[in-house]
Amino acid sequence: METLKVDSITNDFLQNLLKGNRSNCSLIAHNYLKKNPSIKDLYEEVFKVSLYEVGRLWETNQITVATEHMATAITEGILNELFEQITPKKKFNKRVVVACVENEQHQVGIKMVADVFEMKGWESLFLGAGIPTAELIRFIRESKPDVLAISLSIYFNFTNLIKMLELVRSDFSGLQIIVGGQAFSRVSNDAMQKLGNVVLLPDLYLLEKYIETLNT
Repeated sequence: METLKVDSITNDFLQNLLKGNRSNCSLIAHNYLKKNPSIKDLYEEVFKVSLYEVGRLWETNQITVATEHMATAITEGILNELFEQITPKKKFNKRVVVACVENEQHQVGIKMVADVFEMKGWESLFLGAGIPTAELIRFIRESKPDVLAISLSIYFNFTNLIKMLELVRSDFSGLQIIVGGQAFSRVSNDAMQKLGNVVLLPDLYLLEKYIETLNT
């Protein structure tokens, strides 16, 4: 397999995101997969790194919220393009509900998580952004998932996550819960204790290993 200069590819993708050039971003992604047919690597090394930098630029007022939304929308569109390439080797009778913290509007990261679960043979029920906690609880009751995955992108919403988990656990004390997202780079170990018994998975490679332990 040809050695990829991932940093160069990621920077190229990022610069085209910031310019709003969707066709170039799509071409970069598809060319990457021709040389390294791993959607997971593309997500982790190109999309995630680029979007984390977009988030940093926005938080430090170096780009506008409009540019941040545009970059996010372009990346999500490419995820939709690539979904048909997700072909699990084996199907498992397992189900995950994936959602963002209430009031969180950044759903690309949790969509990548949903796709990785699909790659590993799970059924992913993707609720995305903006789901009220009461509706999430109702959906969990109806769908009976094996795992709940929650994304937190903005540190400001950490208290919302704490409240959300408390309400979910009051109804589903035995449900396995995993969390992740850019905001956790700013969460201290003491603050993590407030979340109770959750599994923090900071990247898609650890997520894949976690899923494999559940598939055995």
